[in-house]
Formats: sequence, structure tokens, C-alpha cells
Amino acid sequence: MSGRARTLALQTRALRIVGWALLAVLVVVPALWVLFFAPTTGKWATAFGSAVHDPKDFLITVLNGVTAAALYFVVASGFTLIFGLMRVVNMAHGAFFLLGGYIALRIQRNLVGEGAGFGLTSAQVNLTHWIVPAIIATLAIAALGVAMQQIFLRWNQGQELRQALITIAISIILADQMLAHFGGVAEDIAWPRNWDTFVNLRVQGIQYTETRLVILVIALAIGLLLWVWLKRTRTGMIIRAGVDDRAMVSALGINIQLTFAIAFAVGSGLAGLGGVIGGSFASLAPGVDANWLLYSLVVVIIGGMGSLGGAAIGSLLLGLTTNFSAAYLPSSYTYYSIIFTFALVAVVLAVRPLGLFGRPA
Repeated sequence: MSGRARTLALQTRALRIVGWALLAVLVVVPALWVLFFAPTTGKWATAFGSAVHDPKDFLITVLNGVTAAALYFVVASGFTLIFGLMRVVNMAHGAFFLLGGYIALRIQRNLVGEGAGFGLTSAQVNLTHWIVPAIIATLAIAALGVAMQQIFLRWNQGQELRQALITIAISIILADQMLAHFGGVAEDIAWPRNWDTFVNLRVQGIQYTETRLVILVIALAIGLLLWVWLKRTRTGMIIRAGVDDRAMVSALGINIQLTFAIAFAVGSGLAGLGGVIGGSFASLAPGVDANWLLYSLVVVIIGGMGSLGGAAIGSLLLGLTTNFSAAYLPSSYTYYSIIFTFALVAVVLAVRPLGLFGRPA
């Protein structure tokens, strides 16, 4: 090994050591503060944050982080499939999220009989009023995604900049049309009344909302189904092989375009389903699409392109980071919590430039 190569290897190793050290500090210092700092009252608690925190608050923050991560995973898994695995730069993923939510919102109000009016509550909504709009919205966004892929992106495979510009243009058009048809007021999709309750977890007397647990169950089911599909079915194997060597797969007589269209439908449909869940969890409003595109990008960057497990870990890290920073920063500094998200991205890239589970394209 030449002297220059040896110096470069040492610099790379030193950079990774510094990155791991920063990651350890990022994890250990907040954990020590939350778990062991005690005020003069003698109670195991901390006044660090907007309110006094005790073990119960700590556990609730953990649960909030995990369930938020579940929603991040539902949306980001579709982005991982399209961008990370298929190498298609779909910058309209956030617009698909918001449009899926709006479609479900309009269908739910029509089913309940409220038309396009406001004020729908969970007491008026049963399970069918939520599941049917979710299915229709997911299928509609899946069809829209396939149409976009076949009309605009199929002819630009491998041209990432052109794909990005095309999908950015489509997202802007969709955002303008959604603003014109649905307005600029934040609106919510109502949960079914049998989900909008609290569950006694029998730990520290925590009463936790059932809707967040439902989101967690949905995310676990989607993760399991995607893993089985990609790892244990012929279609999943063809997708992974086609990404690595499209010419060879086509030479074997396999219709790779049909396979990729199926993958794009699944990835887009997950964005639509995420919009339904996100619209029930928080709200739908102009600008939400950009936020969820950013979340998906952060998850893929942290987890690594093309890795379903990486998407799960990236979602978990993002969910815990955002919730703990918002809960335990001093009350006058909670608006700085977004900085911790990008600090997490920077540290991960310093340690693992391709993401935690990424591999070279």
C-alpha cells in the first residue's frame, strides 16, 4: 500500500471513529439526563423540558416515538421501494401522501352523509367508514403512480436528474390542484369510534390511545408483508435482480417493465395509505406533502438505499429523536428540535456514508 493510500485509509478510519463517538454522545448524554437527573425535590424526575418528567412521562415519550416511527415507516417503505430499491427518483411521493389523504377524507364524508362539510367526529364513524376510504385511496394512488411511471419515468430509467425534475413538476401540479379542490384549511380524517379510545397498558398506570397502537400494528403488518414479498416470492426476487442487472433479467424472457410497474404501484399505494393514516393521526393541509417527502428522504438516508430493515431502523431513530428532543428540550427551545434530526443524519453519514444498511448501487 502506498503512503498516500495508507494516509487516506487512516483518515477514513479516524472519521468513522469520530462519527461513532458523536453518535454515542448523541445517545448517552440525553439518556443520562432523562434517567438520572433529580431535582431538589428528591423525586426521580427532571424539570428539563416544558414540564416535570417522571418515569411515566419517559415511557409515554418512548411509546410516542415508536408509534410515530410506525407511521414514518409506512410512508418511507414505499419510498424505499421506489427510490432506494428501483433507483427511481420520485419527488412526488409527498404529493401522493397528501392526495391519498384527501381522497379518503372526501370518501369518508360522503359515506357518512356529511358531503364536503366539516365537523365529522369519531362518534359518527364506524370501522367501514375508515377502512373503505383507506382501500380506495390506496388503490387510486397506486394507479396514479403506475400511470406516472409508464408515461413519464419509464423512458428515463437511469437518468436521475431528469426523473427528479419531472416528478417535482408533477408534485407542484398536484399541490396546486389539491389547494384548488380541497382548500387551504387543515382537515382531519376521523378515526372509527371503536378505535378512538384509551387502553390501560398496566405499566406505571399509563392510559395510551388505541389509535397509535393501531398504527403500530399496521406498520408491523406492512413490514412483514413487504419482507415476505421481496425475499420469498418470485416477483420480489425479479425486482432485486432487475435493479442489479436489467439486461440479464430481460434476456431470460422476463417482462421487467411489468415487474417494475407492480413495484411502483406498491410503493405509491403505500404513500396513499400513509396519507390516510397521517390524515387521521394529525391533519391534512397544504405543505404537509413537503414535510413527508423530507421524512421519507431522511429515513432512506439513515437506513440506506434499498434496505427494508434500514427503513425500519431509520424510522425508529427519526421517531425517537423528534419526540425526545421535543419533550426534553427546555420549553423555550423546543423549536430547535428539528436540528437534532439533521444532526442524526450528519452523524450517520459520517459513520456509514451509504446509510446504516446501505450497499453500493
